[in-house]
Amino acid sequence: MQKYDVVVSVRTEYLAKQSTPAESRYVFVYHISITNCGTEPAKLQTRHWIITDGNEQVQEVKGSGVIGEYPHLGPGESFHYSSGTVMDTVVGSMQGSYQFLADDGTEFNAPIRPFTLSVPNQVH
Repeated sequence: MQKYDVVVSVRTEYLAKQSTPAESRYVFVYHISITNCGTEPAKLQTRHWIITDGNEQVQEVKGSGVIGEYPHLGPGESFHYSSGTVMDTVVGSMQGSYQFLADDGTEFNAPIRPFTLSVPNQVH
């Protein structure tokens, strides 16, 4: 078991009722689960997202915490939250990382692997 090992998993959904396709406005929500699989407790400090739409337009988002919180996770503990984004295209992707500060003073990143945001039943 590694000392610093935070695993991030993502589930996405398209919010049709909040979207207006006639105006190229597509709303997506993503549900995040952050689990400390390491042996050292750590606190989430910042986030870094790279959002790419179907036209290869890239937006970077950096900020403190997630949804106004800075979860402190002991070994085996998880934190769950949901957030969202709006895109101009029916498909896009997100990826990034969370920056953590371990209780022993070590800073480390938890990568967020690329995931797809997609309107169901669309040809891409």
